[in-house]
Amino acid sequence: MPSKLTINFITSNKNKVKEFKQILEPEIKVNHIKVSYPELRSDNPEEIAKQSAEMLANKLKKTVVVEDSGLFIKALNDFPGTCSAYIHKRIGLKGIIKLMKGVQNRQCAYKSAVAYCEPNKKPQSFLGEEKGAVAEKIKGNFGFGHDPIFIPERSTKTYGEIKNCEDIKKFRRRAVEQLKKYLLEKQN
Repeated sequence: MPSKLTINFITSNKNKVKEFKQILEPEIKVNHIKVSYPELRSDNPEEIAKQSAEMLANKLKKTVVVEDSGLFIKALNDFPGTCSAYIHKRIGLKGIIKLMKGVQNRQCAYKSAVAYCEPNKKPQSFLGEEKGAVAEKIKGNFGFGHDPIFIPERSTKTYGEIKNCEDIKKFRRRAVEQLKKYLLEKQN
């Protein structure tokens, strides 16, 4: 019987670790490594995740997984996009709601790029996306990040209003499930 698959997931976000474990375990063990690292500036989350994964795999001499995600708001030319975590720290959800005041088109998408890389190899990336709308105001205390202002398609509630929203969020799940499929096929 093959040894249990393990990934080294590098993030400082414990909520992402929880989501990865929910999706991957028990088939693939998630080993969390908290290391800070410089991120490429790009509008493309896949480009950021791939470059970060390659740099970290070579630096740590380990196979690693990195995730980069963001909220892309159509009316704001996809802002905050790949700068979502930074903008969240600076202006928070209140700041985004203020930027959207009076804006009719509230379409947005949550995007998640997951990259897998072995030392001295080229990274593989997997993109998950979920469309939705920016709420008129902050609603709910569940989830994390932009969940209290993101209303997924075919819903009237923000993820922040939905208990255990991690169970139904699609954007990160879609990317992580592609990674899971890739790793399980690679093992066989």
